[in-house]
Amino acid sequence: MENKRSIRKKILLYILSVFIIFYLISVGYIVVNSRQTILKETNEKIELVAENSASEIEKFFEKNLSITRTLSQALTVYQDLPPELWQDLFIEMYLPVIKANPHVYIIWDSWEYYGYIPGYDGDYGRILMYILRDGDKLVKSKEERSMDGDPDIYGGFKQANVDDIWEPYPDNVEDDSREARLMTTIASPVQIEGKYMGLIGLDVELTALQELVNNVETVEGGYAFLVSSTGIVAAHPESDLIYKNIDDIFPKDSEEQNIQKRIEKGEEFSYIRYDENNGRHYMYYSPVSVDGVPRNWSIGISIPYQQIMSIANRSLLVSLLVGGIALVVIIILLIFVSNNLTRPIIKITDSLKRMSLGEISKEMTLNIESGDEIQEMSEAFNKSIDGLNKKTSFALDIGEGQLNSRLELLGDSDLLGKSLIDMRDSLKRAKEEEEKRKIEDEKRTWINEGLAKFADILRHNNDELELLSSEIVKNMVKYIGTNQAGLFLLNEEEKDDPYFELVAAYAWDREKFVNRRVDFGEGLVGACAMEKETIQLTEVPEDYVFITSGLGKATPRYVILVPLMHEETVLGVIEMAAFKILEQFEVDFLERVAQSIASTILSVRINEKTKYLLEQSQQQAEEMLAQEEEMRQNMEELQATQEEMSRKAKEQQQKEENLKKEYEQKIEDLKSEIANLKAKAKK
Repeated sequence: MENKRSIRKKILLYILSVFIIFYLISVGYIVVNSRQTILKETNEKIELVAENSASEIEKFFEKNLSITRTLSQALTVYQDLPPELWQDLFIEMYLPVIKANPHVYIIWDSWEYYGYIPGYDGDYGRILMYILRDGDKLVKSKEERSMDGDPDIYGGFKQANVDDIWEPYPDNVEDDSREARLMTTIASPVQIEGKYMGLIGLDVELTALQELVNNVETVEGGYAFLVSSTGIVAAHPESDLIYKNIDDIFPKDSEEQNIQKRIEKGEEFSYIRYDENNGRHYMYYSPVSVDGVPRNWSIGISIPYQQIMSIANRSLLVSLLVGGIALVVIIILLIFVSNNLTRPIIKITDSLKRMSLGEISKEMTLNIESGDEIQEMSEAFNKSIDGLNKKTSFALDIGEGQLNSRLELLGDSDLLGKSLIDMRDSLKRAKEEEEKRKIEDEKRTWINEGLAKFADILRHNNDELELLSSEIVKNMVKYIGTNQAGLFLLNEEEKDDPYFELVAAYAWDREKFVNRRVDFGEGLVGACAMEKETIQLTEVPEDYVFITSGLGKATPRYVILVPLMHEETVLGVIEMAAFKILEQFEVDFLERVAQSIASTILSVRINEKTKYLLEQSQQQAEEMLAQEEEMRQNMEELQATQEEMSRKAKEQQQKEENLKKEYEQKIEDLKSEIANLKAKAKK
C-alpha cells in the first residue's frame, strides 16, 4: 500500500530539510566565491553604466547629426536658386534651429565657389555664413574663406566627404573678451551627385558633454571622463585635465595598453591601473560610435579597487545576515503554513483542475476566509475568473464587430487584457484607416474620372472654340456640383487693347451678361488674370451675383476664379459660384483641369487661325487663278487682234501695192496717151 504523507509533513520533512541542506551549501559557496562574484557583478554594473553613458553621448551626437544631415539634404537645392536669394534664405532657416538648441554655440555653413559661380575652376575658395550665439543675441555673418587654399581641418573634411565629429578645439577670441571655450564641430557634407559642394556644421560647447559625464553614477571615489578619437580629454571632473591628451595623463598605461589606438578603433576594453601610491583602480573604456561617422570616441570610468572590495565585503555580510534571518523565518512560516494550508488548498486545486480543462464560470469562485495568503490566493483566483469572463465577453463583442466595447484591466500587469485592448484599438485604427483610405481612393477616383472626362471633352470639341467653351462650362458645373459658371477668354484682336471676353456661361445671372468685356486688373476676373493665382471668396458681396430658380434668387456662399494658364501665359479665367465651399481636392482638380483647358484653347485658337489663314490663302489663290485666266483670255484676244491687224496690214499693203501698180500703170497709160496726142497734134 502506497505510503501517503500529508502536505504538512511533506512541507516540514522535504522542503525544510532540503532548504537547510541547500542553505548550508550556499553559505559555504558564498563564503568561498562571493568576493569574486560580487566583484564581477560590480564590474558588470560599471560596464553597464559606461555603456549607458556612451549611449547617451551617442544620442547627443546623433541628435545634432540629424540636424546637419537634414539641412545638408534640404539645402542641395541651392544650385536652382540665385546666390543672393539662397544665401539670405538659408541663414534665416538657421535661426529657429539655433533657438531650439541652446547647446549650439554656432551654426554655420560653407559653400565652395566652384559649386555656384559659373566658370570658376579653382579647387578652393568658398563663402562661409554663420549665426553665433553672443549672450542673449544672435549674430549673423557672411565671409570669404580659403582664398589661398583650404586649412588642414576643413581640407581633411572636404576630402573625406562624409559626416564627422571634429576633434575638440579651443574657441579663442582675439580681443580676449571672454575665456576660450572647448568646442567640437558636428558637420555633414552637402553633396551634388556625390561631389562635395560644402558643409553644414554645428559648433557645440563641450560643457554639454561635461554635464552628461558628471551625471554618470559610480561608486564613491570613482569618476567618468570622455576621450576623443585622438586621445584628447573632452570632459573630466578635474577641469585642469580637460584638453590634455590621455597619453600625458596616463603615460605608463598608454604605453602598455595602447589606449589611444584602441579608442580610435572603437574597442571596448578594461585593465587595472596603479597610481603613484600603488593603489589599484579598475579602468573601463566603452566606445562612443555614431553610424556614418569615421571617428570613435570613448567614455572611461575609473573605480578604486579598494572601494569595489569594500562593496563586496558589505554585500557578503548582508547576504549572510539576510540568509540567517530568512532561514529562521522560513522555518517558522513553514510550520505555520503547513497547519493552515491543507483545507483551502483542496478547494483551490479542484477549481484549478476545472480551469485546466478550459472551464470558466462563476461557479468556480471560492469562498475562503482564512485571513492569510490562501485567502488572498482565492481572492486573486476569483478575480482571475471574473477577469477571464469579462475578457471572454469582450473578445466575443470584438468578434461581432462591436469595437466600442470596453474592458477594465485587472492591473498594470494584465498582459492579456492589454493585448485584447490593443487588438481592439488596432482593429479600430485599421477600420478608421480603411475609411480614410476609402475616402482618399474615392477622391483620387473622382479626380481621375474627371480628368478623363474633360480630356474626352477637350479631345472631341477642339474644332470650334465657342462649342468647346460651352461644353467646358456646362460639364464643369455638373461634375463639380456648383451652381453657376462663366468662362472668360483673352481677346487680342486689337493688339493695343487686349481684354477678357465672356464666351460661355451656365445658369449665370442675366445682369452678368450686361458687360461681357473685362480688362486686365478689372474686378476679380482681371485680378485673377493679373496675379495668375486662384482666388476663392467665402464671403460674397450681396450684389455680386445671384443664383436664381423658379422659387426666387439668393447670393452664393462661395465664388472661385481659376486662371487658364499655359507656360505662365494667361489665356482666360473660369469663374464659378455655389452654395457650398469646394474642398481642397476639388480646387486642385479644377486647377489641373484649367491647365488642360488652357492648352486645348491655345491649340483651338492656333487651329482656327491656321484655318482662317488657309481659307484666306485659298481665296487669294482662287482670285489669282481667275485673274490669270482673265489675263490669258486678254492675251489671246490681244494676240488675235494683233494677228487681225497684221492680216489687215498685209491686205492694206497689198492694196497699196496694187494701187501703186495701177497708179503707175495709169501713169504709163496716160504718158502713152499724151505721147499719142502729141504725135497726132504734130501731124
